[in-house]
Amino acid sequence: MGIGYRIFLAAFCLLSLPAAAQAQLAPYKDDYFAYPGILKEADNGDYLVIDYSEMRDINGRDATPERRVRDAYVSLKPRRSLKDLTVATPAGSVKTLAVGDIPGNASVIVIYLHGQGGNRLQGMNDYTFGGNFNRLKNLMARNGGLYLSPDFSDFDKKGEAQISGLIAQAKAASPRAPVIVACGSAGGMLCWRLANDPEAAKMLSGLVLLGSLWDEDFLTSPAFKRRVPVFFGHGSRDPVFPVEKQEAFYRAIRKAAPGYPVRFHRFETGNHGTPIRMTDWRGALNWMLAVQPK
Repeated sequence: MGIGYRIFLAAFCLLSLPAAAQAQLAPYKDDYFAYPGILKEADNGDYLVIDYSEMRDINGRDATPERRVRDAYVSLKPRRSLKDLTVATPAGSVKTLAVGDIPGNASVIVIYLHGQGGNRLQGMNDYTFGGNFNRLKNLMARNGGLYLSPDFSDFDKKGEAQISGLIAQAKAASPRAPVIVACGSAGGMLCWRLANDPEAAKMLSGLVLLGSLWDEDFLTSPAFKRRVPVFFGHGSRDPVFPVEKQEAFYRAIRKAAPGYPVRFHRFETGNHGTPIRMTDWRGALNWMLAVQPK
Protein backbone atom coordinates (compact mmCIF):
# COMPACT_ATOMS: atom_id res chain seq x y z
CA MET A 1 0.00 0.00 0.00
CA GLY A 2 2.94 2.32 0.62
CA ILE A 3 3.77 3.06 -3.04
CA GLY A 4 0.14 3.50 -3.98
CA TYR A 5 -0.41 5.97 -1.23
CA ARG A 6 2.74 7.90 -2.15
CA ILE A 7 1.15 8.41 -5.58
CA PHE A 8 -2.15 9.19 -3.89
CA LEU A 9 -0.57 11.87 -1.73
CA ALA A 10 1.43 13.32 -4.60
CA ALA A 11 -1.92 14.19 -6.14
CA PHE A 12 -3.24 15.42 -2.78
CA CYS A 13 -3.01 19.10 -3.62
CA LEU A 14 -4.40 18.79 -7.13
CA LEU A 15 -7.50 16.95 -6.05
CA SER A 16 -8.53 19.22 -3.19
CA LEU A 17 -10.54 22.37 -2.92
CA PRO A 18 -10.22 25.13 -0.32
CA ALA A 19 -12.31 24.58 2.80
CA ALA A 20 -13.73 27.11 5.19
CA ALA A 21 -12.55 26.65 8.77
CA GLN A 22 -15.26 25.08 10.88
CA ALA A 23 -16.31 27.25 13.79
CA GLN A 24 -17.44 24.47 16.14
CA LEU A 25 -17.49 20.68 16.27
CA ALA A 26 -20.95 19.18 16.71
CA PRO A 27 -21.64 17.19 19.89
CA TYR A 28 -20.72 13.53 20.05
CA LYS A 29 -21.32 11.48 23.23
CA ASP A 30 -20.82 14.60 25.32
CA ASP A 31 -22.64 13.07 28.29
CA TYR A 32 -20.25 10.12 28.39
CA PHE A 33 -17.11 12.23 28.19
CA ALA A 34 -18.18 15.22 30.30
CA TYR A 35 -15.95 16.14 33.22
CA PRO A 36 -17.31 14.48 36.38
CA GLY A 37 -16.99 17.66 38.44
CA ILE A 38 -15.09 20.94 38.72
CA LEU A 39 -13.32 21.43 42.06
CA LYS A 40 -11.85 24.86 41.28
CA GLU A 41 -12.02 27.46 38.55
CA ALA A 42 -9.74 30.47 38.03
CA ASP A 43 -8.44 32.83 35.36
CA ASN A 44 -11.92 33.41 33.92
CA GLY A 45 -12.35 29.70 33.29
CA ASP A 46 -8.95 29.11 31.69
CA TYR A 47 -7.71 27.18 34.75
CA LEU A 48 -9.76 24.22 35.99
CA VAL A 49 -9.17 21.63 38.70
CA ILE A 50 -11.21 18.60 37.69
CA ASP A 51 -12.42 15.84 39.98
CA TYR A 52 -10.86 12.49 39.08
CA SER A 53 -11.39 9.09 40.69
CA GLU A 54 -9.60 5.97 39.51
CA MET A 55 -12.40 3.75 40.80
CA ARG A 56 -15.03 5.74 38.91
CA ASP A 57 -13.11 6.90 35.83
CA ILE A 58 -11.19 3.68 35.12
CA ASN A 59 -12.82 0.76 36.93
CA GLY A 60 -16.34 2.11 36.45
CA ARG A 61 -15.80 3.12 32.84
CA ASP A 62 -13.84 0.16 31.48
CA ALA A 63 -15.04 -3.38 30.91
CA THR A 64 -11.42 -4.43 31.45
CA PRO A 65 -9.57 -1.69 33.38
CA GLU A 66 -7.06 0.19 31.19
CA ARG A 67 -7.51 -2.29 28.32
CA ARG A 68 -11.07 -2.04 27.01
CA VAL A 69 -13.68 0.64 27.63
CA ARG A 70 -17.35 -0.29 27.79
CA ASP A 71 -19.01 -0.50 24.39
CA ALA A 72 -21.35 2.45 25.07
CA TYR A 73 -18.37 4.83 24.78
CA VAL A 74 -17.38 3.66 21.31
CA SER A 75 -18.60 3.91 17.72
CA LEU A 76 -16.58 2.15 15.03
CA LYS A 77 -18.01 4.17 12.13
CA PRO A 78 -14.70 6.06 11.58
CA ARG A 79 -13.09 2.79 10.53
CA ARG A 80 -14.87 3.19 7.20
CA SER A 81 -12.47 6.01 6.31
CA LEU A 82 -9.37 4.56 8.02
CA LYS A 83 -6.24 4.53 5.83
CA ASP A 84 -2.65 3.51 6.54
CA LEU A 85 -0.62 5.97 4.48
CA THR A 86 3.04 6.44 3.64
CA VAL A 87 3.79 10.13 3.14
CA ALA A 88 7.02 11.21 1.45
CA THR A 89 8.64 14.20 3.18
CA PRO A 90 12.06 15.85 2.67
CA ALA A 91 13.13 14.16 5.93
CA GLY A 92 12.04 10.70 4.81
CA SER A 93 8.86 8.66 4.59
CA VAL A 94 6.29 8.96 7.36
CA LYS A 95 3.77 6.22 8.02
CA THR A 96 0.54 7.62 9.39
CA LEU A 97 -2.90 6.30 10.14
CA ALA A 98 -5.60 8.65 8.90
CA VAL A 99 -9.32 8.98 9.58
CA GLY A 100 -11.75 11.42 8.02
CA ASP A 101 -11.71 13.62 4.95
CA ILE A 102 -9.22 12.08 2.49
CA PRO A 103 -8.07 13.64 0.26
CA GLY A 104 -8.27 17.31 1.02
CA ASN A 105 -11.02 19.78 1.77
CA ALA A 106 -10.86 19.03 5.51
CA SER A 107 -12.60 21.46 7.85
CA VAL A 108 -9.93 20.94 10.55
CA ILE A 109 -6.80 18.81 10.86
CA VAL A 110 -5.77 17.21 14.16
CA ILE A 111 -2.44 15.36 14.51
CA TYR A 112 -1.57 13.27 17.58
CA LEU A 113 2.10 12.65 18.43
CA HIS A 114 2.72 9.75 20.80
CA GLY A 115 5.24 9.62 23.63
CA GLN A 116 8.29 7.46 24.35
CA GLY A 117 7.72 3.83 23.41
CA GLY A 118 4.51 4.55 21.50
CA ASN A 119 3.67 4.32 17.82
CA ARG A 120 1.00 5.40 15.34
CA LEU A 121 -1.37 2.71 16.64
CA GLN A 122 -1.77 4.39 20.02
CA GLY A 123 -3.74 7.36 18.76
CA MET A 124 -6.07 5.11 16.76
CA ASN A 125 -6.89 2.60 19.51
CA ASP A 126 -10.65 2.64 20.00
CA TYR A 127 -10.78 0.96 23.40
CA THR A 128 -7.84 2.11 25.53
CA PHE A 129 -7.73 5.39 27.48
CA GLY A 130 -11.44 5.13 28.18
CA GLY A 131 -12.35 5.40 24.49
CA ASN A 132 -11.11 8.97 24.29
CA PHE A 133 -9.20 8.43 21.03
CA ASN A 134 -12.33 6.88 19.55
CA ARG A 135 -14.23 10.03 20.47
CA LEU A 136 -11.58 12.17 18.77
CA LYS A 137 -11.82 10.00 15.63
CA ASN A 138 -15.59 10.35 15.62
CA LEU A 139 -15.42 14.12 16.11
CA MET A 140 -13.17 14.41 13.06
CA ALA A 141 -15.03 11.92 10.86
CA ARG A 142 -18.47 13.40 11.68
CA ASN A 143 -17.38 17.03 11.19
CA GLY A 144 -15.50 16.82 7.89
CA GLY A 145 -12.14 16.83 9.64
CA LEU A 146 -8.94 14.86 9.16
CA TYR A 147 -7.20 13.03 12.02
CA LEU A 148 -3.62 11.76 11.66
CA SER A 149 -1.63 9.55 14.04
CA PRO A 150 1.90 9.18 12.62
CA ASP A 151 5.12 7.36 13.39
CA PHE A 152 8.32 9.42 13.43
CA SER A 153 12.03 8.74 13.83
CA ASP A 154 12.75 10.56 17.08
CA PHE A 155 11.81 13.52 19.27
CA ASP A 156 14.64 15.62 17.86
CA LYS A 157 15.47 17.33 14.56
CA LYS A 158 14.58 14.47 12.24
CA GLY A 159 11.23 13.83 13.91
CA GLU A 160 10.50 17.54 13.80
CA ALA A 161 11.30 17.68 10.08
CA GLN A 162 9.14 14.63 9.36
CA ILE A 163 6.11 16.01 11.20
CA SER A 164 6.62 19.44 9.67
CA GLY A 165 6.60 17.76 6.25
CA LEU A 166 3.43 15.84 7.13
CA ILE A 167 1.73 19.07 8.22
CA ALA A 168 2.79 20.78 5.00
CA GLN A 169 1.25 17.98 2.90
CA ALA A 170 -2.03 18.06 4.81
CA LYS A 171 -2.15 21.85 4.83
CA ALA A 172 -1.48 22.06 1.10
CA ALA A 173 -4.45 19.79 0.48
CA SER A 174 -6.75 21.77 2.79
CA PRO A 175 -5.18 25.24 2.92
CA ARG A 176 -7.95 26.85 4.97
CA ALA A 177 -8.13 24.06 7.57
CA PRO A 178 -6.77 24.89 11.03
CA VAL A 179 -4.00 22.49 12.10
CA ILE A 180 -3.95 21.43 15.75
CA VAL A 181 -1.11 19.25 17.02
CA ALA A 182 -1.65 17.23 20.20
CA CYS A 183 1.36 15.76 21.99
CA GLY A 184 1.31 13.08 24.67
CA SER A 185 4.10 12.86 27.25
CA ALA A 186 7.54 13.04 25.56
CA GLY A 187 5.81 13.86 22.28
CA GLY A 188 5.66 17.38 23.70
CA MET A 189 9.28 17.82 22.68
CA LEU A 190 8.05 17.83 19.09
CA CYS A 191 5.22 20.24 19.88
CA TRP A 192 7.72 22.76 21.22
CA ARG A 193 10.16 22.15 18.35
CA LEU A 194 7.37 22.80 15.83
CA ALA A 195 6.50 26.01 17.68
CA ASN A 196 10.11 27.17 17.22
CA ASP A 197 10.24 26.19 13.54
CA PRO A 198 9.35 29.34 11.54
CA GLU A 199 7.79 27.38 8.67
CA ALA A 200 5.85 24.92 10.84
CA ALA A 201 4.70 27.65 13.22
CA LYS A 202 3.00 29.48 10.35
CA MET A 203 0.78 26.43 9.81
CA LEU A 204 -0.21 25.84 13.45
CA SER A 205 -3.58 26.81 14.91
CA GLY A 206 -3.17 25.11 18.27
CA LEU A 207 -0.99 22.96 20.52
CA VAL A 208 -2.33 20.40 23.02
CA LEU A 209 0.07 19.11 25.70
CA LEU A 210 -1.19 16.04 27.59
CA GLY A 211 0.87 14.88 30.56
CA SER A 212 3.81 16.54 28.89
CA LEU A 213 6.71 18.88 29.49
CA TRP A 214 7.46 22.58 29.24
CA ASP A 215 9.93 24.64 27.20
CA GLU A 216 10.87 28.20 28.13
CA ASP A 217 12.03 28.80 24.54
CA PHE A 218 8.37 28.84 23.54
CA LEU A 219 8.13 32.36 24.99
CA THR A 220 10.32 33.69 22.17
CA SER A 221 9.09 31.31 19.45
CA PRO A 222 7.31 32.19 16.18
CA ALA A 223 4.22 30.33 17.44
CA PHE A 224 4.14 32.44 20.60
CA LYS A 225 4.44 35.63 18.56
CA ARG A 226 1.46 34.47 16.46
CA ARG A 227 -0.45 33.73 19.69
CA VAL A 228 -1.08 30.10 18.78
CA PRO A 229 -3.40 28.77 21.50
CA VAL A 230 -2.01 26.23 23.96
CA PHE A 231 -3.97 23.69 26.03
CA PHE A 232 -2.42 21.82 28.94
CA GLY A 233 -3.94 18.71 30.50
CA HIS A 234 -2.06 17.32 33.50
CA GLY A 235 -2.53 14.91 36.40
CA SER A 236 -1.78 16.24 39.87
CA ARG A 237 0.19 13.05 40.72
CA ASP A 238 2.17 12.82 37.47
CA PRO A 239 5.47 11.14 38.45
CA VAL A 240 7.19 11.95 35.14
CA PHE A 241 6.53 15.67 34.70
CA PRO A 242 5.59 17.36 38.00
CA VAL A 243 2.36 19.30 37.79
CA GLU A 244 3.86 22.22 39.70
CA LYS A 245 6.41 22.86 36.94
CA GLN A 246 3.82 22.66 34.17
CA GLU A 247 1.50 25.00 36.08
CA ALA A 248 4.40 27.41 36.58
CA PHE A 249 4.97 27.41 32.82
CA TYR A 250 1.27 28.09 32.22
CA ARG A 251 1.60 31.10 34.55
CA ALA A 252 4.76 32.22 32.75
CA ILE A 253 2.90 32.31 29.42
CA ARG A 254 0.08 34.37 30.94
CA LYS A 255 2.56 36.78 32.53
CA ALA A 256 4.66 37.18 29.39
CA ALA A 257 1.60 38.00 27.25
CA PRO A 258 -1.53 39.05 29.16
CA GLY A 259 -4.61 37.68 27.45
CA TYR A 260 -2.66 34.96 25.67
CA PRO A 261 -4.97 32.04 24.67
CA VAL A 262 -3.77 29.35 27.09
CA ARG A 263 -5.72 26.92 29.26
CA PHE A 264 -4.77 24.47 31.98
CA HIS A 265 -6.92 21.51 33.09
CA ARG A 266 -5.56 19.81 36.21
CA PHE A 267 -6.98 16.35 36.98
CA GLU A 268 -6.85 16.05 40.74
CA THR A 269 -5.23 12.75 41.88
CA GLY A 270 -4.67 11.89 38.20
CA ASN A 271 -1.53 10.11 37.01
CA HIS A 272 0.69 10.46 33.92
CA GLY A 273 -1.80 9.05 31.42
CA THR A 274 -4.90 10.61 32.96
CA PRO A 275 -5.12 13.64 30.61
CA ILE A 276 -5.15 11.37 27.56
CA ARG A 277 -8.06 9.46 29.10
CA MET A 278 -10.00 12.39 30.53
CA THR A 279 -9.47 15.52 28.39
CA ASP A 280 -12.70 16.75 26.81
CA TRP A 281 -11.60 16.81 23.16
CA ARG A 282 -14.64 18.65 21.90
CA GLY A 283 -14.32 21.37 24.52
CA ALA A 284 -10.59 21.82 23.96
CA LEU A 285 -10.79 21.82 20.17
CA ASN A 286 -13.81 24.13 19.98
CA TRP A 287 -12.03 26.62 22.22
CA MET A 288 -8.98 26.51 19.95
CA LEU A 289 -11.08 26.92 16.82
CA ALA A 290 -12.69 29.99 18.38
CA VAL A 291 -9.39 31.70 19.27
CA GLN A 292 -7.11 30.51 16.46
CA PRO A 293 -4.57 33.01 15.15
CA LYS A 294 -5.19 34.92 11.94
